[in-house]
Amino acid sequence: MSETTAPRVAVGDELPAIEVRITRADLVRYAGASLDFNPIHLSERFARSVGLPDVIAHGMLTMAIAGRVVTAWGRGELLDYSARFTRPVVVPDDGEGAALTVAGKVAAIDEEDGARIARIALSAHFDGKTVLGKPVARVRLSD
Repeated sequence: MSETTAPRVAVGDELPAIEVRITRADLVRYAGASLDFNPIHLSERFARSVGLPDVIAHGMLTMAIAGRVVTAWGRGELLDYSARFTRPVVVPDDGEGAALTVAGKVAAIDEEDGARIARIALSAHFDGKTVLGKPVARVRLSD
């Protein structure tokens, strides 16, 4: 095997973890791109009026950031990806934002139509707590 050839993907392999800071400016940009202008993502006053501690990140933004662990891994084609939203990511208006930490691990490899399909179990944490429930991606491996 040459030095440029990555080893064959195996169950238990860990994907490189990432930490991404989500700022209020990111929420404004995401609202514009997604057309999701729900005030819980933009107005501190409104968010607090409905019982939230502060403005929260869009769930789909959180999920998209978590998915970057899989796409940055670059070991194949993303087939599907799912997750449940279990806790909000609270984004303070302090210029630093909220730190979202995401990691992944190869949980299983199956054969489908002559291809190896990896099931990637992800974990996404904010403030030491899980924010996505059962985030799983399936990747058609290119190895």
